[in-house]
Amino acid sequence: MADVPPPTGSGPYRIALVCLGNICRSPMAHVVLDATLESAGLAGHVEVTSSGTGDWHVGQPMDDRAAAALIGGGYDGSAHRARHFDASWFDHDLLLVMDEDNLRDVLALGGGADRVRLFRDFDPVDPGSEVPDPYYGGEDRFREVLAMVERTSAALVAALQAARIGAGS
Repeated sequence: MADVPPPTGSGPYRIALVCLGNICRSPMAHVVLDATLESAGLAGHVEVTSSGTGDWHVGQPMDDRAAAALIGGGYDGSAHRARHFDASWFDHDLLLVMDEDNLRDVLALGGGADRVRLFRDFDPVDPGSEVPDPYYGGEDRFREVLAMVERTSAALVAALQAARIGAGS
């Protein structure tokens, strides 16, 4: 299992999730990770945000199919509004990107390479793989992404607990 980098300061541990448009993969991961942190008692100790490397969906809700997959899994993504990643996001403790293109785009902004990882570096089934973009697929593709996100979020929370993030505070 991958390790999480140490916190950069005091306060909540800050995780940023990044995909292309911030309407499918990263918002799904954001909602699921928030719920997983809540279940583990870490909600007040870890803060999650998400964004996209592209800016064309800023302010929009997540894709209807992503929202439907979340609802089917018992989650609520209705509060999500797409945001755009920029260099100011390098102040997060951990940046998790969904694929190699996102990784390249984030690293091209020039900061935080020691804190940038693929989201699925934490996946216990296929570590280091990409989260496929379901945008041009059907509902099955969104459910497949949800399953990846759920198991990876559980493993990420376990890694945060192993690093004692939120312990004793």
